[in-house]
Amino acid sequence: MSASVGDGALNGGNWDSLLYSPYNTAVRFMVGMLQRNLLPDAVLRRLTKILLAGRLRSCYRPSAEIQLSDLLHFAHSLKEMPIAINTEKPKSQHYEVQTSFFKLVLGEHLKYSCCFFPDKSSTLDDAEKAMLELYCERSQINDGHSVLDVGCGWGSLSLYVAQKYPNCTITGICNSITQKAHIEERCRDLKLQNVDIIVADISTFDMEASYDRIFSIEMFEHMKNYHDLLKKISKWMKPDGLLFVHYFCHKAFAYHFEDVGEDDWITRYFFSGGTMPSANLLLYFQEDVSIVNHWLVNGKHYAQTSEEWLKRMDQNLSSIKPIMESTYGKDSAVKWTAYWRTFFIAVAELFGYNNGEEWMVAHFLFKKKT
Repeated sequence: MSASVGDGALNGGNWDSLLYSPYNTAVRFMVGMLQRNLLPDAVLRRLTKILLAGRLRSCYRPSAEIQLSDLLHFAHSLKEMPIAINTEKPKSQHYEVQTSFFKLVLGEHLKYSCCFFPDKSSTLDDAEKAMLELYCERSQINDGHSVLDVGCGWGSLSLYVAQKYPNCTITGICNSITQKAHIEERCRDLKLQNVDIIVADISTFDMEASYDRIFSIEMFEHMKNYHDLLKKISKWMKPDGLLFVHYFCHKAFAYHFEDVGEDDWITRYFFSGGTMPSANLLLYFQEDVSIVNHWLVNGKHYAQTSEEWLKRMDQNLSSIKPIMESTYGKDSAVKWTAYWRTFFIAVAELFGYNNGEEWMVAHFLFKKKT
């Protein structure tokens, strides 16, 4: 629903008060318009901004002391949870659509995460490469390192490292057989023999191997118990190994993506079981790793990334239509086309809010604690 677009991408401002207020008729009308792909983008963007403002009002506390207390309570509560919840549902939500859809929407590296735009003339392909290069620089990777890419997606980082550092050996872990098939096909096309892909649920997966460098790009947002997750990952780090983490976040507070009502739209359809961490949340989980460096990337880079995804989707609608029909059925194709467009709009508005200074991306570099 348009109302919960902002809510899902941010899990902010609950719309129950509107759905059962004198305005509920208008809201229900807008929901129907969205499902028929008739709700103007300007309306979607305005509604998202309203919800974002509501989220900020509800989450910013009256004093810094209370704000910190809330964050500490959230961090402690995560330690009582499983590493992840509803692991199958997010997989079906994002990756039920065929890889051909993402090839039409994403850039040449198929990077389904925040990109980095060095200047106004940068294309999406440029921005994908710039962020991948930033990962290599900040992780201090060297040719010959053994590399683990946890939550490798369609292999954007694994394939980039494999080409840039031909003496590296790369292991990628993904949760999708179709992603594995795509990466292996790209390896054959590029004649790469230094990449191995494992399909597994990271919350339950374990192994004996250890690595010089471990990367996790936008996977921690699907997790809960960072203590147990980092403990697990630390066992895969060589004594002098480093862990690089990229996650999206809010600068000050953290919250869960929760599906508690009909209005929690994106939580339900795109991000079940997810977490919005704060920019410093991982600093409270250093029992098994120690922080080496910490960076922030302004949210405008993610906003522009999602605007580019939306633009490419709109440019390729004729090719996307049969993909939506084969994935969701002809009766639901229009609705899901609208849902995906709305998702991209919500992401753009979320990270662009307040000039990119509210929701953003954090990079962490950790060493193994000895």
